[in-house]
Amino acid sequence: MTTINIDSQKRVEMIDITDAVRQALDASGKSDGLVHLFTPHTTAAITINENADPDVVRDLIVTLNALIPFDGDYHHLEGNSAAHLKSSLIGCSETIPFANGRLQLGTWQGIYFCEFDGPRHRQLQIKVIPG
Repeated sequence: MTTINIDSQKRVEMIDITDAVRQALDASGKSDGLVHLFTPHTTAAITINENADPDVVRDLIVTLNALIPFDGDYHHLEGNSAAHLKSSLIGCSETIPFANGRLQLGTWQGIYFCEFDGPRHRQLQIKVIPG
């Protein structure tokens, strides 16, 4: 397993980690199988979406913030309930097949680390599973 560090810069942001995942896959030397991504944080998430038009990321963030506002009738004492809700909604992991050493992402797909309680120092765990 490979662990990479991610330093978010904003309270909410989506960081394109596609190249970092490709590098971990390349370093594994494996040809076919699955890449499993996991973040051990309860206020972050991982998703796959379009990475060609930055307005898609902007629209996702704006919509998530509208659906789950920072200020609400939350009881969690740390004041980051919205981040926990967004993380649960998006999810803390993704699994991507690879063949011939290449991620099998669609033409417009990229992999994003989603920060919902930043800025923070985060970790992403990458497990390459041959098969």
